[in-house]
Amino acid sequence: MSAPLKDLRVIDLSTVLAGPNCARYFADFGADVIKIEKPGEGDSLRGMAWKDPRDGTGLWWKLVNRNKRNIALDLKLDADREIFLKLIDHANVLVENFRPGTLERLGIGPDVLLKRNNKLVITRVTGFGQTGPYKDRPGFASIAESMSGLAAISGEPDGPPMLPPIALTDELTGVVAAFATMVALHSKVGQVVDVNLLETMFQMMGPLISVFKLTGEQQPRLGSQLPYTVPRGVYQCNDGKWVGVSASSDTVAARVIEVLGCAGDQRFLTFAGRVANREELHKLMVNFCSNRDSERVLKIFTDAQAAIGPVLTMAEIAVDPHFAARQAIAIVGATPMQGLFASLSMTPGELRWEGRALDADGAEIRKNFWGSSY
Repeated sequence: MSAPLKDLRVIDLSTVLAGPNCARYFADFGADVIKIEKPGEGDSLRGMAWKDPRDGTGLWWKLVNRNKRNIALDLKLDADREIFLKLIDHANVLVENFRPGTLERLGIGPDVLLKRNNKLVITRVTGFGQTGPYKDRPGFASIAESMSGLAAISGEPDGPPMLPPIALTDELTGVVAAFATMVALHSKVGQVVDVNLLETMFQMMGPLISVFKLTGEQQPRLGSQLPYTVPRGVYQCNDGKWVGVSASSDTVAARVIEVLGCAGDQRFLTFAGRVANREELHKLMVNFCSNRDSERVLKIFTDAQAAIGPVLTMAEIAVDPHFAARQAIAIVGATPMQGLFASLSMTPGELRWEGRALDADGAEIRKNFWGSSY
């Protein structure tokens, strides 16, 4: 079967992470995505963090901009802006993540673009959205994580708020932007999609704002624990390895309690009871794991169908049989990276190439734009 999005043409005018991730998901499932960069250094993601020791190219770049064609354009120059507008004429989607007002100052705001192509979906990814008192602030994932409520509930009870050690907000916002763009495309109406980092993370907070508004209660920092699911967290075994345990439903919790030798204990029969006896349950879990090696702990819990998993490092993930069977790690070009985001049984995506060199497809695009069907 042909790629499901092969009829879509996407212009990726965004930089670094959230916007390019949105465009990547379209490219992975067959859309013709043209990545536009400024001449010279291009997207700063090219040089960020880890480099491929074989060619010096940024590994972030190779992952996030895979499957995209590439052209270098300076939108402040009339000739380059005209090339951009010719691409717009036959595009389905534009993804951009400038600060609000930047496209307008360049003379290519949504009013101009939609006048040329009234079916165009313009996905605008920013830190705080196109409106509101914070709209002109620069947007960074760590700021969204700080302001969304995530940092406030992350960390140990007696420690400071903590930020996640990955680009969590950028990754999630890419997914949200791709979904919102698909909704807009399904509407068959040209429009602007306003997606931002802050509200993406705020959506991830579940009912915490409802809880506060209705009761005044705020979720405390509990490390790996949750206020409503006990036991839940990571526990060290006597071989030094760690396991993660969850009891997020009554049936699973009952199995965990049985494994701990407390079946029928009235204190642990309900969510409320387990929460009220959090410290006792936590001690039972700590003692259970600290007196056994990780292999034994995993077997006992697995045999009892209680929820448990080993805390895996990247070194362990790299050789894990389930990751291999699911093709979760793929070789794209010559670079190992995550595989496709989802598996479709009849119209799967395809990993064709890793992120390309600056202006790698510039000559072809300038000559043919979208190809023979243009």
